[in-house]
Amino acid sequence: MGRVGGVTTWAAMTGSEEGSVFELAPISMWIEDFSGIRALFDRWRAEGVQDLRSFLQADLSRVAASSRSIKVLRVNAKTLELFEATDMAHLIGNLDRVFQGEMLLTHINELEQLWNGGTSFASEAVNYTLGGRRLDIQLRGAVLPGHEDTLGRVLLTVEDVTAREEARRSELASRQHAEGIFEHSPVSLWVEDFSKIRHLVEDLRNRGIQDMRVFTDVHPEFVRQCMTEIRVVDVNHATLEMFGATDKAQLLSRLHTVFRGDMEPHFREQLIDLWQGKLFQSREVVNYALDGSERVVIMQFSVLPGHEADWSRVLVALTDISARKKAEAYLVYLGKHDVLTGLHNRAHYIDTLNRLERQGVRPMSVVMIDINGLKEVNDRLGHDVGDSLLRRLGEVLKEAAGQSHHAARIGGDEFAVLMPRADEQEVAAMVESVQRLLAVNNQFYSAIQLSLSIGCASASEGETLEALVRRADQSMYQQKREFYAARRQR
Repeated sequence: MGRVGGVTTWAAMTGSEEGSVFELAPISMWIEDFSGIRALFDRWRAEGVQDLRSFLQADLSRVAASSRSIKVLRVNAKTLELFEATDMAHLIGNLDRVFQGEMLLTHINELEQLWNGGTSFASEAVNYTLGGRRLDIQLRGAVLPGHEDTLGRVLLTVEDVTAREEARRSELASRQHAEGIFEHSPVSLWVEDFSKIRHLVEDLRNRGIQDMRVFTDVHPEFVRQCMTEIRVVDVNHATLEMFGATDKAQLLSRLHTVFRGDMEPHFREQLIDLWQGKLFQSREVVNYALDGSERVVIMQFSVLPGHEADWSRVLVALTDISARKKAEAYLVYLGKHDVLTGLHNRAHYIDTLNRLERQGVRPMSVVMIDINGLKEVNDRLGHDVGDSLLRRLGEVLKEAAGQSHHAARIGGDEFAVLMPRADEQEVAAMVESVQRLLAVNNQFYSAIQLSLSIGCASASEGETLEALVRRADQSMYQQKREFYAARRQR
């Protein structure tokens, strides 16, 4: 309600029964005189006003003037109770405290309905009790019969809908809060619909299938079918960043790029868990960004409360651990490789030697290699130059060993190549390959020549690998002695 006016004596309603109904009504009721509004309407029409809403919005003082022209004639007991007034005089004398602020804007709606020829109106508004408490109200007004021309008698009812509106505002605030958390979470979040997958799974049960693992072993196409039935409802901003999408539409149109390859076995395990009633799951999976790069993620999957029966809403949270996995892989690499040369290190060499001994692999060949004069190079030209010789030998041995054999740096200038199931002919070919690659390398790095002492041996049945390595080592040291003896003679 948006009126401020004085008390005007009004004759009692026709008949005591009607008056009693008005007074005892369980809802706030007002009888008001809108004849002042009629006079304003006539004047504004004479001035050429056609669009009342625009006219009033252009100057809200016109709304205030129309509100002041309304006279309150009578209110019932429920009205006094609702607005915390002691009597009608108390209420009328403080109407400016009842109708505040945004009330003028809602009053425009009422005026527009009357301006357009209506004899009733309705609106939602905010009033205040005399004690300052906010009231959300549903206002309805009707021009009483016989007063259509003058608007001299208008009946208004005021329904207190504060509880309903507070609940609505609370629900809206909760929803906005949840949406804000979802959208701005630093973790990739997906809301998905698994209801079609649920239907497919239940269809299997109805057909008598009891073991999902066995069934998907025999029918892997069922897993792929279920993957195509995932419906993505929404994703958050972190998801777009993780997968390199400009917006949701782009990501959703290219889900086949995200869910592919290694995803299938992980999704199969997810289906098996769902079959067994596990509605919350966590596992490490692989997805792919839109540019094709791999994303290793921890996936947490949960059927949301209230959707357990149909799986129509599930929440998937993805935590990108790609950087961590790369760091872990690099640590594993460091544990098995020599950083300078890129070859395996001594620890890996010993582990491989022991494993081959346990497995009894035969035939078995070993090549032992030592760089000639490395200490002199370090002393004369510096360790950087010496390190370059080590890296060059690493390149040679990596190329010579290929994928079948194990090349390792086992000491400062000592290297070994383990050759499982290689006989004397194959180890001789390996030595020849090393020497050929060495010659090419020395041509490319002509400023400093790389010189090697090489020894090799092949194990027959009954010889331990420790003895084999010792023989190859002795052969290498014999060649080294010959190298230095020849150099002294020059």
